[in-house]
Amino acid sequence: MPAGASWPRYLKMLSASMLAMFAGAEVVHRYYRPDLTIPEVPPKPGELRTELLGLKKRNQEVQASQQ
Repeated sequence: MPAGASWPRYLKMLSASMLAMFAGAEVVHRYYRPDLTIPEVPPKPGELRTELLGLKKRNQEVQASQQ
């Protein structure tokens, strides 16, 4: 057995770790609540709430300084 553990101990550790992994994934999924809706029309630039506003502002400043 890996790490010199007996079969019963190995199976207990495996099941405990899998249970913790699945429970953690469920908690994260419930906390963040992913938006699973698919819009029919793609959003216009600036309408998508996941855009990085700081990056957008910096890109506009870079474009303005290059002109």
